[in-house]
Amino acid sequence: MAETTVVVPAAVQDRLALALDVDDLVAALRMARELKPYFGVAKVGLELFSANGPDAVAAIAECGYKVFLDVKLHDIPTTVGKAARVLGALGASYLTLHAFGGVPMLRAGVEGLAEGAAAAGLDAPTALAVTILTSDDGAPPHVLGNRVRAAVEGGCGGLVCAAGDVREAKQLAPRLVAVVPGIRHEGTAQDDQARSTTPRNATDAGADLLVIGRAVTAAKDRVAAAAAIVAEIS
Repeated sequence: MAETTVVVPAAVQDRLALALDVDDLVAALRMARELKPYFGVAKVGLELFSANGPDAVAAIAECGYKVFLDVKLHDIPTTVGKAARVLGALGASYLTLHAFGGVPMLRAGVEGLAEGAAAAGLDAPTALAVTILTSDDGAPPHVLGNRVRAAVEGGCGGLVCAAGDVREAKQLAPRLVAVVPGIRHEGTAQDDQARSTTPRNATDAGADLLVIGRAVTAAKDRVAAAAAIVAEIS
């Protein structure tokens, strides 16, 4: 029997980021290749980057993904600017910075990111300001607005927030890309994501990019889980 070819529109793929939250680059590449028909973006987080460094970004990019480098920089502006300059030369499409760091830090990260990419002959990656972690369900109401405003003033191109925060964030910063992690199928375990949501709820809220991790990577049938998510948001 001939193998069925999966065809997922690029517009759908580019709204889905596969979270490769492992420390083994071989395992990450195996998942990346297996799930490439469904995802246009792949997240390299602290675990994979700490274990493999810049090689992880290059290897995942070679698989045809836009790389989302999720290292959540947070330090004094000078340190963040210098680190972002180094990371900007790696070829990632997105880089996360903690909005909690404030406007000067975010601005330094954005500028460093652009400088590093330009020096390497690359387009500048999109700096994403992490507003409130999806594991934090106790942040005071004013925090989101303050961090979204910091992201705008700092020159970031996008935000990372829970699905429940997207509408407010979009009202304050309609032009910024809204990235939503903590995606789970309805009725499944939330794990440490206190503010998780389904793919459909996230897209209905206005999310531009969904970060999909254990809902697919921990599934018994990863391909079937990925196909179910694509069907839910298409």
